Amino acid sequence: MAQQTNIAAQTAFGEAVVTGDLDALDEIVAPDAIDHDPAPGQGPGPDGYKAMFGQLRAAFPDLNVQVEHLMATEDELAFAYVITGTHLGPLMGWPATGRKVSYRGMQISRFDSDGKLVERWGSSDELGMLRQLGLADQQS
Repeated sequence: MAQQTNIAAQTAFGEAVVTGDLDALDEIVAPDAIDHDPAPGQGPGPDGYKAMFGQLRAAFPDLNVQVEHLMATEDELAFAYVITGTHLGPLMGWPATGRKVSYRGMQISRFDSDGKLVERWGSSDELGMLRQLGLADQQS
């Protein structure tokens, strides 16, 4: 049963990011959740995720995350995903380019017995994203 609870929590996390309902992360992420691979300047817990994804959604208002592969244990999920979007807002100090991006990432999420995210490890191809935007070799 824990696997299904955790899959439902991770699915709700993804839906919150894609729809922009970032306040939903308060119910999904534990207050003391640890992100082992945070974005630059990302704070802890749900507020850190809300701020980071808020900035990403401002840069890519049509942001979409598609999970391509998922594996689950009783307390962890590992998944591969593709992020797509159109760069229509500021990103890391760069103005919008209007270009579309598609880049991959992988994540491992650990959940507590209540189905709340308590730990995350992950990586996405941010350099590939910047290359697609024509920003990889520029200084902001």
